[in-house]
Amino acid sequence: MRIPRFHSARLSLRNSGRFVAAHLALAVFAVAVLAACQGSSSASNASGSGERIRVVTTTTVFADMVRNVGGDLVDVTSLVPKNGDVHTFEPKPADVRSVARARLLVMNGLGLDDWLAKTISNASSSGTPLVKLGVDLPGVALLAGEEPGTQNPHLFMDPKYVQLYADRIAASLKQVDPQDAGRIDAQAAGYKSRLGELDTWVRDQISTIPLQNRRLVTFHDAFPYYAREYGITIVGVAVNAPGQDPSAGDTAALIDAIRKSGAKAIFSESQFPAKLVDQLAAETGTKVVANLYDDALGDPPVTSYEAVIRWDTQQLVTALR
Repeated sequence: MRIPRFHSARLSLRNSGRFVAAHLALAVFAVAVLAACQGSSSASNASGSGERIRVVTTTTVFADMVRNVGGDLVDVTSLVPKNGDVHTFEPKPADVRSVARARLLVMNGLGLDDWLAKTISNASSSGTPLVKLGVDLPGVALLAGEEPGTQNPHLFMDPKYVQLYADRIAASLKQVDPQDAGRIDAQAAGYKSRLGELDTWVRDQISTIPLQNRRLVTFHDAFPYYAREYGITIVGVAVNAPGQDPSAGDTAALIDAIRKSGAKAIFSESQFPAKLVDQLAAETGTKVVANLYDDALGDPPVTSYEAVIRWDTQQLVTALR
């Protein structure tokens, strides 16, 4: 509260008592107002679970999943921005500060975003709960990664697996905020229901592609779980991992595989350079679709995980049908 200042040039001894009394009255009034405000704030916090749960995720895709499960109970920040590349991302000091303030950290694991471990160490946040969405999911058969002994981390490109991600997110949020467990469960159930509808929609769309056309080439190995679930054959990938240039021998072998398979299109994500896929297309006579999404959200209309799956499916169907 702003306390008014008195500007009397002189105070007689007779008036000084009234001056002090006035100041005391104003001071008491200010303290009362502050106490009332604090009491009101405490009452507000006591009636709910308090402040929103500050959650930090590695990517915008996982941030969207957390928002769908947590609703207005969460305040979510993604370290990798939209249209960013999680594989080559390098955290900045501001990201370290975000991790230090988090009450819950969310990543995929399986090699996709393992750089978060160093960020946590730099932020001295080893005690903050960390959720690895893709690790040790029940009943999930992992596909091999590009490097020997690794697993492909892109489970989330299959909406059925994201239902398991939603369960894990819900369980983690309830540990941080047990008072709101009922709301979290209800929001997770609604999200999983939509994911089930999304899965049905994708199947219907893919069924319109002739069987002999369900073959494709991708820029990197981000779509094997999607392909396995919906009956698509991936003929090959242009690079083992983003940021790695293929050898001349690997490119020649892929060109040969494309020609033999009769694949109609080469698909790449919008955040990656199109030079290599353009070269492959020129050598094989295939078309290029360079605007897919997987590890990151983008500009409208691709602003949610559900939108990513719908967008990618529409691009595949249009190119292959």
